[in-house]
Amino acid sequence: MKTRRTLKGHGNKVLCMDWCKDKRRIVSSSQDGKVIVWDSFTTNKEHAVTMPCTWVMACAYAPSGCAIACGGLDNKCSVYPLTFDKNENMAAKKKSVAMHTNYLSACSFTNSDMQILTASGDGTCALWDVESGQLLQSFHGHGADVLCLDLAPSETGNTFVSGGCDKKAMVWDMRSGQCIQSFETHDSDINSVRYYPSGDAFASGSDDATCRLYDLRADREVAIYSKESIIFGASSVDFSLSGRLLFAGYNDYTINVWDVLKGSRVSILFGHENRVSALRVSPDGTAFCSGSWDHTLRIWA
Repeated sequence: MKTRRTLKGHGNKVLCMDWCKDKRRIVSSSQDGKVIVWDSFTTNKEHAVTMPCTWVMACAYAPSGCAIACGGLDNKCSVYPLTFDKNENMAAKKKSVAMHTNYLSACSFTNSDMQILTASGDGTCALWDVESGQLLQSFHGHGADVLCLDLAPSETGNTFVSGGCDKKAMVWDMRSGQCIQSFETHDSDINSVRYYPSGDAFASGSDDATCRLYDLRADREVAIYSKESIIFGASSVDFSLSGRLLFAGYNDYTINVWDVLKGSRVSILFGHENRVSALRVSPDGTAFCSGSWDHTLRIWA
């Protein structure tokens, strides 16, 4: 695996990124308030919007590919429709959807463009109606900032997992608002959570320099991905499409590739010149993209 493309254009730390379902476009957000939509094949910038706040920690692509959501220190989640008219002012069509009492750390559309799930530094997650901005459900249970969330992969997936500064990973029922499972084996903040492709397990990455795998049916931790030589936190994790590999970005500028079943490291990828802050495998599994504090994104394949 090596870097196939480098996306340059952010003037500051890249904090978050997400793939479009079309397997081609990427949205990324950065500390300077810029949100950019890229064509990952040509590296061209298709849209750029400057948020009113800095530290845009969360961004997401709508399933239809026709809108993006983002937010950060403004405590809210804004949805921008994407149009092909270059002269149109995207900011004028902005919809404020979610309001939290602290920073927005993560956001994700559910299976439609109509609902959005958010995580916040106020210790809660929430489900919102995009059109009306109405709060549909809130999720209370974390004892500190919620830093990450991921939706269960199945179409019927009415659950999601969240992780935070209380070292807990919690699985929630979206309809009832109740926490149905909770795992506390990390020694520090959980920065990233990702479901296994089958939906029966999830991985987490933490400031304790480990990634872990939790089996939902067995209701326990089943693997730890760590080495004595790895002393920096894992900021972001994602599975290959088959679920055999776990890609993890770290604060020591590297990306480690783990064999999920054996628990061993199969590869280490160098290229970024500052900490890796975001990492996502493309929807068709042919590549993955990493974002970094070095102001760039890289496409690996």
